[in-house]
Amino acid sequence: MTAGEGDPVHEWARARARVSVLVREADATALARRVPACPGWTVLDLLRHMVGLGADVLAGNEPDDHDASWTQAQVDQRRDHDADALLAEWDLLAPDLERWMQAHGSRPLNDVVIHEQDLRGALGVPGARESAGFALVRDRMAGRLATAVAELPPVALVAPDWSWCSDGSVAQAPTLLRAPGYDLGRALTSRRTREQLVSYVERGDVAAYLPAFAGLGDLPERPLPE
Repeated sequence: MTAGEGDPVHEWARARARVSVLVREADATALARRVPACPGWTVLDLLRHMVGLGADVLAGNEPDDHDASWTQAQVDQRRDHDADALLAEWDLLAPDLERWMQAHGSRPLNDVVIHEQDLRGALGVPGARESAGFALVRDRMAGRLATAVAELPPVALVAPDWSWCSDGSVAQAPTLLRAPGYDLGRALTSRRTREQLVSYVERGDVAAYLPAFAGLGDLPERPLPE
């Protein structure tokens, strides 16, 4: 464990640094690729959103539901900004955003960690799957799933190094999904297909829980290139 590891603001800074390296090392062709997890956006568009989210948070422009018009406006407002300009803006925003998170909570961690993996999938550069930031976001998203399925029988998620149950114990949950921790984390952020979720079932039936797994958007129609 490095100093500060596990602190969400520190993990936001680490994830931002990793994304910045990914973008700096990508050529123009790579930056123009469509992001399979966000098919309406290119790699550069997704960076525009990530930078724009930070700017909007600091400006107090943050709707509760982070609707599509809000995120698309971040992209459109930076349509003429290249990678260097976007990273320069992010560098300027970062100190103020870190202070904001210390005072108001670290919700922006979710966005940067989820989209880091989206970018890695688009660029074919896997990494940071076992980062403390990814684990923090996985736990947060599991909490959201628990709220969404509160009226259903308990469901459990089990990985070699992580387990969780929506209510009660893993052993008693009528439905249990087993997969690597990374896949379960991505499933919790609506990045796994219905067929993939079904394939994770060790006991029970996942059908009733599928709407909750789509909490961040429609489930992909085909497996993401990760």
